[in-house]
Amino acid sequence: MRSDLVKQGIEHTPHRSLLKADGLTDEQMRRPLIGVVNSFTEVVPGHEHLQQISRAVKDGVLMAGGTPLEFNTIAVCDGIAMGHDGMHFSLSSRELITDTIECMATGHALDALVFIPNCDKIVPGMLLAALRLNLPCVFVSGGPMLSLHQRDLNTAFEAVGAYKAGLMDEAGVMDVENSCCPTCGSCSGMFTANSMNSLCEVLGIALPGNGTIPAVYSERIRLAKTAGMQVMKVLEENIRPRDLIKAETIENAITVDMALGCSTNTALHLMAVAHEAGFPFDLHKINEISDRTPNLCHLAPAGHHHMQDLMEAGGIYAVIHELDEHGLIHRDCMTVLGKTIGEATKDAVNRNPEVIRPFDNPYLKEGGLAVLYGNLAPHGSIVKRSAVAPEMMVNECTARVFNSEEEAIGAIYGGKIKSGDCVVIRYEGPAGGPGMREMLSPTSAIAGMKLDTTVALVTDGRFSGASRGAAIGHVSPEAQAGGPIAYVKDGDKIKIDIPNYSIELLVSDEEMEDRKKTMQIREQRNLTGYLRKYAKLVHSADTGAIVE
Repeated sequence: MRSDLVKQGIEHTPHRSLLKADGLTDEQMRRPLIGVVNSFTEVVPGHEHLQQISRAVKDGVLMAGGTPLEFNTIAVCDGIAMGHDGMHFSLSSRELITDTIECMATGHALDALVFIPNCDKIVPGMLLAALRLNLPCVFVSGGPMLSLHQRDLNTAFEAVGAYKAGLMDEAGVMDVENSCCPTCGSCSGMFTANSMNSLCEVLGIALPGNGTIPAVYSERIRLAKTAGMQVMKVLEENIRPRDLIKAETIENAITVDMALGCSTNTALHLMAVAHEAGFPFDLHKINEISDRTPNLCHLAPAGHHHMQDLMEAGGIYAVIHELDEHGLIHRDCMTVLGKTIGEATKDAVNRNPEVIRPFDNPYLKEGGLAVLYGNLAPHGSIVKRSAVAPEMMVNECTARVFNSEEEAIGAIYGGKIKSGDCVVIRYEGPAGGPGMREMLSPTSAIAGMKLDTTVALVTDGRFSGASRGAAIGHVSPEAQAGGPIAYVKDGDKIKIDIPNYSIELLVSDEEMEDRKKTMQIREQRNLTGYLRKYAKLVHSADTGAIVE
């Protein structure tokens, strides 16, 4: 066992004495030491119940003959961090999570790991750590929040826009505030957290139900116990993350992503996962897969279904089975069940063809995401196509340019954005932000003010999975790196053509060259602490915003 490095032999007497100071007996030390990586916090509603999930995991490990040792990592709530300086620390926290887990698991020579994530950056941060450490492991999330009366966190953000537009009074806003987040768990639509937790099932690193069983269901506790038991089997069979996550597995994840209509952030994280696993991933692959994969689900924010609806319809395995029936899944990819993904999902049943549409009757003929290229985004940009109104799929609009999210929000709430405008928010990229802030506040304001069918938003920042409308993010190269978005001016025309994967700034090459000579790239000032280090090391969005 790996843990013999701290348990075996006379020379490790000091190590054993410290483990005994933890209360471990000789018998416990003879067993495998299983790290239980818990992201519990009393701040994040998706994580405040994870002590109960952890207890269940540890019970499972104990039942299967292991010795569980719990430790924690950080978690940033994107919703609470939204719209202020806190959002600089959301995406950037992904790297901290990865690094701290690497430190703990290596520093203490643990044999295997059970990861307990739930919300946005914690899932990919833990995935990167799993691949880096390459120890036998199982993921079990805290599960999604329930949605009552078709409401979710996005309802609250859009209520603010509705209030600002005079479409809702203060009492109506308060009613939304008190009811849209009724339980613990990750926010209830197919936003980033639930997207990543669902894709963990496709990646083979989590058990069925990981992405969809609600946080408050007792079934979630049983799943956690099963995960604790399963990690002992994974350890015995020496199944490791790099055995599971290969190029074909990533393609499976993107295929299911397209069918589900996942968050645009999944592209960012799956690219980082591919990089950590040691193989290249080209953004063009997303469009290739999108062209052949229909969008089978319209979960919030694209539609009115939520995660409990998807669970009742058969969950992620039912979606995989539907795609596998039509030859779109690499069915030989292995899972922590010790079975291939094809074997694991062969008996899955779609119990609600409205929540999971049949392959020949999809919501859209193409997948949920699209990568747009053009002179405004030479290295790509991304949009959640499944959440865009039909009339905005092809659109020519007028640029209204802002150098920060705060400037844009002020203009939107001030009634300065009109039908036919394109809100351009720059200097919000991975380095320029720094931290590539999410733009849920402006997209929700636009939607809440009923402008989402006439106003587009383009940014080198990114979007919450809760965003809807013609919201095009991840524009690369970013403004801070001298990308074309740095040279857009008020009044410029932008042509968006989502079906043809195109975004063009209707300005001549000669004019752009002249602007580069006269317009200065913004100088970053007053960066301190972690963000200063992050801004120096982070790569662009088209690489997955990796840090190296």
